[in-house]
Amino acid sequence: MNSTILKTIYFYILELCSGIMAGVSISLGGLAYLCCTSKVVGSLFFVVGLFIVLFFDFNLFTGRICFALDKKPNYIINLVLIWLGNFAGAAITALLLLCTRLEVLQFECSKIVNIKLNDSLISLLLLAIACNMLIFAAVYGFKRGENLLTKGLALFFGVAVFVLCGFEHCVADMFYFTFANAWNIQSFAAILVITGGNIFGGLFMAGVVKLKDKISTTRQTSNL
Repeated sequence: MNSTILKTIYFYILELCSGIMAGVSISLGGLAYLCCTSKVVGSLFFVVGLFIVLFFDFNLFTGRICFALDKKPNYIINLVLIWLGNFAGAAITALLLLCTRLEVLQFECSKIVNIKLNDSLISLLLLAIACNMLIFAAVYGFKRGENLLTKGLALFFGVAVFVLCGFEHCVADMFYFTFANAWNIQSFAAILVITGGNIFGGLFMAGVVKLKDKISTTRQTSNL
């Protein structure tokens, strides 16, 4: 086996591992939400999940998909590995937490999951699209922010609002479904639909920003 193949395998292993850590991070945000009796307070503390992801540059599917338009076609392999890694990280975290005294939060989690499973697929899709539009705004604002204040505001408003509104985030739902022990054909279908919505929402916002930048560049050129 030549060195190029070994480097490629090593790279993909790192992508997967980073995805697992992102799944763990978002799960901690989901756990923080479950621990709060106030929905508003819970939505604010959920932000810790994405903060960890961005601080350590972990691979979160809903974040990485937003910038897929700038990547080569084979980037889809990365995205698949990231999604699987997120799933593994979220599931492992949930299963481990069920072995602790925090298992008492399973009842609260089940109420959230039941709302999702009793919803229609079109509703889940639309809520997932809205979710990743806000995730894009949060990540884009965090990366482009000139100082800690602007970065923090972008992160808090983008994430807290989607949680408060009950929008659907595929990785967070991976954690919730596992923690509530609610996996079945319906929940897997829901995750796939939510993933599709997250993909569309992220790519849509990325396309809008690209179009805006192109128009802005054209205007600046025409004014020269």
